Amino acid sequence: MRAEIGVIGGTGFYSFFEGWQEITLETPFGSPSDAIALGEIDGRKVAFMPRHGREHSIPPHMINYRANLWAMHDLGVNRILSSGAAGSLVRDIHPGDFVVSDQLIDRTSGRKDTYFDGPLTTHISIAEPFCPVLREVAIKSGASLQFPVHDQGTMVIIQGPRFSTKAESRWYASQGWHIIGMTQLPEAALARELQMCIANVSLITDYDSGIEGTAAVTADEAVTVFKKNAQSLQTLIEAIIESVPEERDCDCESALDVARPNH
Repeated sequence: MRAEIGVIGGTGFYSFFEGWQEITLETPFGSPSDAIALGEIDGRKVAFMPRHGREHSIPPHMINYRANLWAMHDLGVNRILSSGAAGSLVRDIHPGDFVVSDQLIDRTSGRKDTYFDGPLTTHISIAEPFCPVLREVAIKSGASLQFPVHDQGTMVIIQGPRFSTKAESRWYASQGWHIIGMTQLPEAALARELQMCIANVSLITDYDSGIEGTAAVTADEAVTVFKKNAQSLQTLIEAIIESVPEERDCDCESALDVARPNH
């Protein structure tokens, strides 16, 4: 079975696709996080990948991002909805809100973040890391559901699995960054190298530790908030899938055309 839309889900998102057909793939870059579930939503063929494995056994810095994205591409997926939990760095983005990110800051280290290790030199552009068409669909879908959706936000990606110190968190906030996560890079860059559209929908689970007057983040509390809002996230993802245009009308599918210098 092939698919056209892929969903990569994080914490607490795994049960939504139970009962779908599962397929196990190997890639030139090793094994993906888990089997991929295949099914349909509103007549659209969808593939779901649990980013951390279904038992949440793979921490952010150990995820085989290259295998995950390659497996989706191998199934025919050309659009990716990347969802997961994130923390807020600002007061006006609250736990329970959704953010459709528009920019990313990379604070990770040592991750395998490209398919092009040579000899073909390839400089992919992620000046705009997310597909504008897919982002617009996500924003409009959230508005139609009257969900608290922020239509932009810069996410800083930290290495994990630890949370930030208060000093780090305050510094991130002072830079004008809005939310914090652990997995959007290299996902977004790898999707662009494969010329797939990608959009991020983050569910905010907590205020980060540097926000004055808030307690330190704990994993249990973040998961509790995620589970409380998981049904809304599922509803939003399904609404986005139902509204994705049949044809692609963006530059994502030709990203490699301008990524290789002429020799």
